Amino acid sequence: MMDSVDLGRCRPRRLHAGDTVAVVAPAGPVPDDLLDAGIAHLESWGLHVVVGKQVRRRHPRLGYLAGTDADRAADLQRAWCDPEVAGVLCARGGYGSMRLLDHLDWPAMATAGPKLLTGSSDVTALHEAVVSRLGLVSVFGPMVATRAFVEDAQAREHFRRTLFEPETVTTLTRSAATAMVPGCARGVTYGGNLSLLAGTLGTSDVPAPPERGIALLEDVTEEPYRLDRFLTQLLRAGWFDRAGAIALGSWTDCGPPKEVRAVLLDLLGELGIPILEELGFGHCADQRTIALGVAAELDTEARQLTLLQPALA
Repeated sequence: MMDSVDLGRCRPRRLHAGDTVAVVAPAGPVPDDLLDAGIAHLESWGLHVVVGKQVRRRHPRLGYLAGTDADRAADLQRAWCDPEVAGVLCARGGYGSMRLLDHLDWPAMATAGPKLLTGSSDVTALHEAVVSRLGLVSVFGPMVATRAFVEDAQAREHFRRTLFEPETVTTLTRSAATAMVPGCARGVTYGGNLSLLAGTLGTSDVPAPPERGIALLEDVTEEPYRLDRFLTQLLRAGWFDRAGAIALGSWTDCGPPKEVRAVLLDLLGELGIPILEELGFGHCADQRTIALGVAAELDTEARQLTLLQPALA
């Protein structure tokens, strides 16, 4: 019964026209043209957009970062603790979000109250922290200064509905979705980008997966043997020990699909839990937005993942 299922973390409130949102760059440098186009889309939704001081800057020595760790963290912290800001939207991924975790004042962010965080890919590191340290649902979806947001109208609309009308997008399914291992299970969603999740293992503050949780996994540009290594790391660390089901997203440019599927089935198929693949979240066309930290039901026969309550309050 639904009342026997953990309903997950505290849900930040949904957005409304007139709200202020902050765009930050926790990881890689941000292309100005995509940023400008992304902001224009947000403003067309009736949002007031403020851009972090660091978003258009670069690290003085490390070209793969949008500024120093302290500066990027300060942008995020400032936005999160601003009572006028209803949501913090990440501009892009790349690499660098994990480097911010020790620079953030988590008690101050907790005091600021529930707030929306959106992003995907490298932002998985921040999602893990927001879910575990702040007890909040967060939103795994396209990022403002990426082609997945600016040029993909279907991905952008699914993201918009998640933020403004979350009750209309509680079911995630695609025509390509198939059962890798049949079954049905309920639990709280967790996970994100596979390589980032493997990269957090061994740190003192890595969150324990929820009991009977539904693990979400995706990645991009990782060869099958590297996917094997990441999954083996997670398996040996007990990351799947409490999982009740697994939902698999996209594996774009990770090698021949048959080889990728063979790796996933070989390592995950014997866990004895339902696995649904090709659900369309992650690095793919028509990217679907999904919430982390919320109760859901995965049903391989229906080929869908259904949230038991909307992602946002």
